[in-house]
Amino acid sequence: MTAKQKVKELREKQDSELEFDRKELGQELFDLRFKSSAEGLANPNRIREIRRSVALINTILNERANGIRGASPKV
Repeated sequence: MTAKQKVKELREKQDSELEFDRKELGQELFDLRFKSSAEGLANPNRIREIRRSVALINTILNERANGIRGASPKV
């Protein structure tokens, strides 16, 4: 999946779905960081991917909250 496809997919979701995804990714990030410091990771790039996904979700939610790019909150 390309970055543009991922953005398009995330923009189609409701705010509640994005909040849920952000919470789940945050928990996964916490677990990976903890595991990384304790024993190391097989795929350390996953931390980077999760951080970027969380940032993208935060950006989309912020755009909707502020009415940027014609976006409005999806309830």
